[in-house]
Amino acid sequence: MENRKATEAGQDVTMQKEDFAALWKTIHLKVTDTYEVPPEMLWVNGSTIGTLGNFSASTGKAKSKKTFNISAIVAAALKNDEVLKYSACLPSNKRKILYVDTEQSKYHCHKVMERILRLAGLPTDKDMDDFVFIVLREQTPDRRKQIIGYMLENMPDVGLLIIDGIRDLMYDINSPSESTDLINLLMRWSSGYNLHIHTVLHLNKGDDNTRGHIGTELNNKAETVLQITKSQQDGNISEVKAMHIRDREFDPFAFRINDNALPEVVDGYVFKQPSQDRGFPLAELTEQQHRTALE
Repeated sequence: MENRKATEAGQDVTMQKEDFAALWKTIHLKVTDTYEVPPEMLWVNGSTIGTLGNFSASTGKAKSKKTFNISAIVAAALKNDEVLKYSACLPSNKRKILYVDTEQSKYHCHKVMERILRLAGLPTDKDMDDFVFIVLREQTPDRRKQIIGYMLENMPDVGLLIIDGIRDLMYDINSPSESTDLINLLMRWSSGYNLHIHTVLHLNKGDDNTRGHIGTELNNKAETVLQITKSQQDGNISEVKAMHIRDREFDPFAFRINDNALPEVVDGYVFKQPSQDRGFPLAELTEQQHRTALE
């Protein structure tokens, strides 16, 4: 691997003049150039969380109902309307949604697909051309990336790509080089095909940090990172907030799973404020208080 990296580095150093001339046109920024604002396509309570040409992520611990939250995002995009607290509006030429699942069996993926259609108010007894769901559980990380890349190349009308979950596109989530390569791939896909990518990554069990070096890269490069947390007040409720967001931060919201096995907003939910464990400033103690404490 080190030899391969050295070879690649050597190729970069000895880039041919003709190659660089072509590359220069794509990397050179001039003040006289004009660029369109990236089209917004996904919002929460009026705050933009997704634009074409960028990528975002959902993260949370096991059993936090991340996939239910993703289902609401996809349903909103399918109907170009609001579902849960998510509003979506895909351009007419980018209405197709590609959902990639790398973890679950076809049986469980089918349940997710049906849930999305029911959330969107669409029939579950016929296939939709604008909703493509693929199951890559049995594929290798490299093969998964090849399949996704091939589909994007041949499906120019994809406006939203869901990858649940991103860690299965790599071998080692703690590899800095592999993480950087994968994030660069997401950026190339999103900008090159003018679509939005939403990925899913677990949080560490012991804290609220995204897993591995890939989590660090996601936090640094993603347009928005949503955090889904099981409520400490009611285990049947999940809370959604922005861990990182480029636009203005939105008010967090909560949802539960109703009797129809669909997520619904919990109106009037009061979020518990995080406790601030402030140490008592010893400098403020009087001399007598110091003496008493030492006795």
